[in-house]
Amino acid sequence: MNASQLVSVVITTYNRSDALLAVLYGLTLQTDCNFEVVVADDGSRQEHLHAVAESEVAHKLRIAYVWHPDVGFTASRIRNRGVAACTGEYIIFLDGDCVPEVDFIARHKLLAQTGCFVNGSRVLLSPDLTSGVLTGADSICGRSLWYWVLQRVRGNANKLTGLLRLPDLSMRLDRAFSWKGIRSCNMGVWRSDFERVDGFDESFVGWGHEDADLVVRLHNCGVARKNGFCATEVFHLWHKEVSRAQESQNAKRVMERSMTNVIQPGLGYSQKRPNDDVVITTLG
Repeated sequence: MNASQLVSVVITTYNRSDALLAVLYGLTLQTDCNFEVVVADDGSRQEHLHAVAESEVAHKLRIAYVWHPDVGFTASRIRNRGVAACTGEYIIFLDGDCVPEVDFIARHKLLAQTGCFVNGSRVLLSPDLTSGVLTGADSICGRSLWYWVLQRVRGNANKLTGLLRLPDLSMRLDRAFSWKGIRSCNMGVWRSDFERVDGFDESFVGWGHEDADLVVRLHNCGVARKNGFCATEVFHLWHKEVSRAQESQNAKRVMERSMTNVIQPGLGYSQKRPNDDVVITTLG
């Protein structure tokens, strides 16, 4: 991918403005600044919207803030709405509790390849380190090897792969496709490929596997999985697990689809929305 090409970063969030601000701060430190930010808010309360709008980091970035009313866990729907507000050719999906390292954009651009999507990975942080990040007592972007070795020894980080930078080798291409281990908390895809499979399936509601469904359909469309390990890791801030009441049902649907050649979703990105309730605000 040409470094001059614009990347759109779509960040999902819900009632965690403190975590979102940590993510946005990480984006202000990027070595490659040719990107735009679209915050896809799944119905946060107004105080969280105000906290972001009034922050210093929001005014250091190009941000379109997309919000719709809280109707439950509808990640597919709000991500589709976020993409609709993008202008870039390449889209990076990022969760609002996953802090990017300073070369995150540059590394995603390096790995971007025609006919592929990039499946990134994450480093899990402890409650203690997360608390330090959210309060501003600690900073995790651009830190040294020894800082992270110490955090690993203390049990504040589950692995050290966030430090490693392996080149763009052929081994990154997944020859034996699997939808397992897919995380849209850190995923890069060409917008043209996203639109070919009509985006996320909004009939997936509740937690889990809407991202795996997207990947299954990308695979069925001929788009290969490329692993972004040891290049695009993000630092995942600790939080209590959300309800996973729909997980087994969603996983079953993905399993069934993985055995077919289906490409189009039940309720996709391109569906008509005559009663659109999305509010889009420009920040920065």
